[in-house]
Amino acid sequence: MAARIPVEFIFNPHWWCRNYGISFDRSFYLDPERRIADDVTMRRALHERFGLGEPDPQPRPILGSRHVAGGFVAPALFGVEIRFAADQAPWSIPLELSADQIRALTPPDIARTWPMDEIIRQADALEERFGFVMGDWNHGGLINTAMELRGNMLFTDFTDDPGLVHHLMSVLTETQIRVAGFFKSRSGTNSVAVNRGIVNVDPAIYVQGNCSVQMISPRHYETFFLPYEMRLAKELAPYGIHHCGDNLHLFAKSYSKLPLRFLDVGWGSDVARCRAALPDVFFNIRLSRCECYLRRKNQSAATCCDCWSLATCQERRACAASTWTTAPRMKTSGQFSRQSPSSRPGGSKLQREGGTTRPGQLLQTC
Repeated sequence: MAARIPVEFIFNPHWWCRNYGISFDRSFYLDPERRIADDVTMRRALHERFGLGEPDPQPRPILGSRHVAGGFVAPALFGVEIRFAADQAPWSIPLELSADQIRALTPPDIARTWPMDEIIRQADALEERFGFVMGDWNHGGLINTAMELRGNMLFTDFTDDPGLVHHLMSVLTETQIRVAGFFKSRSGTNSVAVNRGIVNVDPAIYVQGNCSVQMISPRHYETFFLPYEMRLAKELAPYGIHHCGDNLHLFAKSYSKLPLRFLDVGWGSDVARCRAALPDVFFNIRLSRCECYLRRKNQSAATCCDCWSLATCQERRACAASTWTTAPRMKTSGQFSRQSPSSRPGGSKLQREGGTTRPGQLLQTC
């Protein structure tokens, strides 16, 4: 039997808002009753429309949604303004703190600082009501949060004031440890909201969000970020990294210095070079729906098959995952997202052939 490759789907807020009327305002994230109700709606929609999950979802005591990424906790703890919109993910407005303001920063007391103080109170109430809690929040990442606090000056600080960068990284590292430690102590996980793909490896994995690492050089990464990731890896093991940029191969050698269990491989990265540097790490391969659609069918199929073939050496090593964000004006994805279950050829169930999970024609056309 062919190796089984797990696939995860995440739809963006615009898709949920347009198709199911779910608003991603502040209450979606911070009203526990609304959060639980929307979780049921989303789980039911995924089953009725695509055959994913359970047919009759029941309310569960979630601390954070598993269906979208809302990574504003870390910047908000430092006073960053968070803007919410009905059909968008939360947006952090950079503070652009001065050098003196950065030097004055200390790790916040999360039990007394918004939004963690509110989340902690909700965790207590939900645990008393249900007997347990589940889920977590997207905690962002070191460089992501650093940019939200310092702004573009962070990049010139690498040369002009390296000590300032190290101070900021030290503060943010301790903050990450406190936030992630809280969620893991209460629900057993701290990064499912960062990438749901970890459930296919080990739900306890901590995933560091390195979205913005693609904006710096490997040398700057090793100087200013790797030492702090080493501490995170020690304190929050098992450890993983989310690298959604298209240049992971440039950082693979640096990442090999970490005790990685899980690695998000951004679309466009040279997967073969990454695998050579990281032979035993579980690869979560991100697929670009738009690029798959725009390429000629035979080229796209070859690209995806090359990625999937990496799983055949050892099952633990690779996973093909896709973040399908449907574009309204793209004919193919529009057909997939708008048709009712009964109107689609073959119904709503995902087809599984030869032991490999394949969602109907979607993955076959890429």
